[in-house]
Amino acid sequence: MNNHEPKVQSVRPDREVMTQQRLPYFIGISGQTVNATGLSMHLVVIPPGARAEPHIHVGYETGIYVLEGTVCTRWGQALEHEVISQAGDFLFIPPGMPHEAINLSETEPARAVVARNDPAEQDKVLPFPSGL
Repeated sequence: MNNHEPKVQSVRPDREVMTQQRLPYFIGISGQTVNATGLSMHLVVIPPGARAEPHIHVGYETGIYVLEGTVCTRWGQALEHEVISQAGDFLFIPPGMPHEAINLSETEPARAVVARNDPAEQDKVLPFPSGL
């Protein structure tokens, strides 16, 4: 099998990467790690009491599955809406939707699996409101 043939691959993230949203990610599946062409999938950890910088994702949908913790996601043009997610909840974020995630615990981290229908990890994340 040559290096360009499709193959099943396992990825174990070995280090934390700070994202443009100012949250630590553990990069899993992406264009860079396994040559994915239409998907990226990562683990995000929101430290106790921390929050993401408000941002938008340009041109791709995001699905989130909360593994542990309680997170408030504020969303909308003025971040005027909010939804609370807990362990076992899925969250969908449409392309271009301004949002921010806030860990509601001051003592425990929140962890979630993040999947996107784009192989890039951070290339299409823009700060909000300057991203619009």
